[in-house]
Amino acid sequence: MAKPHFSLCVYCGSREGAQPAFASVAGEVGRWIGSHGGQLVYGGGKNGLMGIVAQATLDAGGTVVGIIPQGLVDREWANQACTELHIVSTMHERKALMAERADAFLALPGGIGTFEEFFEIWTLKQLGYLDKPIGLLNTNGYYEQLIGFMQTSVSEGFVSDWQMDMVRMEAEAESLCQHLVEAAGMNPVSSHFD
Repeated sequence: MAKPHFSLCVYCGSREGAQPAFASVAGEVGRWIGSHGGQLVYGGGKNGLMGIVAQATLDAGGTVVGIIPQGLVDREWANQACTELHIVSTMHERKALMAERADAFLALPGGIGTFEEFFEIWTLKQLGYLDKPIGLLNTNGYYEQLIGFMQTSVSEGFVSDWQMDMVRMEAEAESLCQHLVEAAGMNPVSSHFD
């Protein structure tokens, strides 16, 4: 199997959410990764948006690295279709290995786990522990109130503009994926669909 041109870590929900657009965008992101010679790095689950983005990546010719704690494997949540499935002991190990394996990070709609992963990687970047691009995909305005709250944090003096500038926030999946991969210094191959 050819070496992937880039590795994009995607944080997203283990549920599909209420709007069809969420599942749709997960499929779009996976297809983009696979069709541009990339590798998905994600939490290794088979359910919800996680399963959709993984399957779409595989179907489009990409590779998938799933990283999942043993406790979730025991609940039969692991995606055995992953190109590589790494089983770790803790959530901390999971996130550390995801950060290590990825060139860039993208948060899709999701719940508490997605928020926690996104904020941890943003914290690590602002503290200088890593220097990799981060994106937030605001599908159908899902993150609008979170972005608004973060802007309140700026106006209230707890967050600086330079910290906000560390995250690229967009509503359009393809342009955001392209930006993140290029900002990481990687060159995605031309889409197989072009």
